[in-house]
Amino acid sequence: MSEASDNLVIAGRAFSSRLMVGTGKYASMEQMVRAIELSGAEIITVAVRRVNLDRSKESLLDHIDLKRYTLLPNTAGCYTAEDAIRTCRLAREAGMSDFVKLEVLGDEKTLFPDNEELLKAAKVLVAEGFTVLPYCSDDVILCRKLEDIGCAAVMPLGAPIGSGLGIRNPYNIRLIMDAVSVPVIVDAGVGTASDAAIAMELGVDGVLMNTGIAGARNPLAMAEAMNLAVRAGRLAYLAGRIPKKLYATASSPIEGMI
Repeated sequence: MSEASDNLVIAGRAFSSRLMVGTGKYASMEQMVRAIELSGAEIITVAVRRVNLDRSKESLLDHIDLKRYTLLPNTAGCYTAEDAIRTCRLAREAGMSDFVKLEVLGDEKTLFPDNEELLKAAKVLVAEGFTVLPYCSDDVILCRKLEDIGCAAVMPLGAPIGSGLGIRNPYNIRLIMDAVSVPVIVDAGVGTASDAAIAMELGVDGVLMNTGIAGARNPLAMAEAMNLAVRAGRLAYLAGRIPKKLYATASSPIEGMI
């Protein structure tokens, strides 16, 4: 399969890029806009609670070309199902999108998800017609339950948000891929290009990141690096790596040697 025909499909919508990026932590709006362009991303996540929804003054949304990018409002900062549901409803009423990244956090220090509250919120939002992409623990059973509820994808963390630790448990990610039929998108923990490539080489459908780009010494260079890494990792996965072996295997055949 060529890269050109290998689209990410979520709830029937096709995207050529498998990299999703956030909009926070940049030094300026201009830097954010340029970083998004260099990343090649088509889906951009925005924290609803950090946006001026009535647009009475300059908003982050004024700097995003909504004809070019798909907005993915997120419920960052919500610690209960009720808060997350209310935030999604506000985003839809403000005309942002019903395509939402659902976050329900359970702990301020680790920013790990509250699985019980997440399931509760997801059930309500799916019933109300939202396309729900939940940020969740790398828990196979939880991801299966989220799919059963009707979530359009599952987004297990690679490591704690903003930690830059990379994929800490690739085995759980692979188990999740085997357990669900919806797209699996690694969300959180990617710190550099090799982390993104490793995630994609596992066979996940996409990667979402913010701090890994915005927090880099040169965000613009890192945005381009992440773009290339996600594409390279996907191509490597499709190509199929050679088996790992303990001992060497000669690259050149010995038959016919003089």
